[in-house]
Amino acid sequence: MAWPLILAITFLVINIALFASTFYQILLLSDLEADYINMYEAASRINGLILPDFILQGVLSVLLLMTGHWFMFLVSVPVTCYHVMLYIKQRHLIDVTEVFRVLAAEKKYRMVKLGLLSVLFLMVIFRFIRAGHLLFRGPQFGDLDIRSSFLEF
Repeated sequence: MAWPLILAITFLVINIALFASTFYQILLLSDLEADYINMYEAASRINGLILPDFILQGVLSVLLLMTGHWFMFLVSVPVTCYHVMLYIKQRHLIDVTEVFRVLAAEKKYRMVKLGLLSVLFLMVIFRFIRAGHLLFRGPQFGDLDIRSSFLEF
């Protein structure tokens, strides 16, 4: 059936949205550091993206867990846990009055998140190609799924 391909496309779209959102936030923080943008404007733009970003990351992690993509889930769970911790401690929004004090830490956090999303993006692309290949060519004798071949060296 086409379910693996549909799931791969869903993972790909969510991952691209998270990647674009994180990259845009890094650009805003860099512009703020270079004094190209007002701190109120930068904080309001970033704060408007944070909650949808958290929700999308949670949806991606739950989908990966429910569909049995364990390795991809283990790559995405540190960011999700960090988002939950920030939300519980109510430190997820950027305060306009303290934006310059936390600028370096916020940029570092988003760069690490971008790195993890890049790794996840490569895995999702691989699963997308594999799902399309199996759908259109059909499984051949000897083809192994990535989950079974990854654990057997």
